[in-house]
Amino acid sequence: MNQLTVNFGYLFEDALISEINQVGIHKKIVADTTIIEIGDYIKSMPLLLNGAIKVLREDEKGDELVLYYLEKGDTCAMTLSCCMGQAKSKIRAVAETDVTLIMLPKEKMAEWLGKYKTWQAFILQSYHNRMDELLDAVDTIAFLKMDERLFKYLKDKAMVNQNDELITTHKQISEDLHTSRVVISRLLKKLENEGKIQLFRNSIKVVQL
Repeated sequence: MNQLTVNFGYLFEDALISEINQVGIHKKIVADTTIIEIGDYIKSMPLLLNGAIKVLREDEKGDELVLYYLEKGDTCAMTLSCCMGQAKSKIRAVAETDVTLIMLPKEKMAEWLGKYKTWQAFILQSYHNRMDELLDAVDTIAFLKMDERLFKYLKDKAMVNQNDELITTHKQISEDLHTSRVVISRLLKKLENEGKIQLFRNSIKVVQL
């Protein structure tokens, strides 16, 4: 049984799985590789089979902010919007881990919405999930203190990586959270003193998941 059937066989009927196998392009992408760039015209939509993808926004200064993560069994609803509307991408998608995915040609998106009820349900659920995650991101920025935002970020990152020990830098965290490295270093030490994390030379262990 292939990965497509394992991850999507319970969602999609056999005819849709067959079409995806026919037109989809399988790709393996190493961690930290940009999959979709801001300003790109989207020609295909990803179905994630394994790994995790980080979706970010960028301001006029080039600073980034993490919006949410995609995990196996997910797709990016924003990508679908760009496919359907022939608009440029407003997000950047970066491989958080090594990922395996299937790229689906945009020409099939509207066709499948009318042809397969399961595809329609999947896309609507994807929009719903991404909207919830965007609202969560807004709530986090608006209502949580920076130390709470940082700890939530570390827990989310540990969950999508399926590893409580994170190989990352203070600089990378500061870029993801759109703040300064000095602030992150200070707050990481605070979280360690509270027993929530452990700091090592090149990694961070999340103790309280």
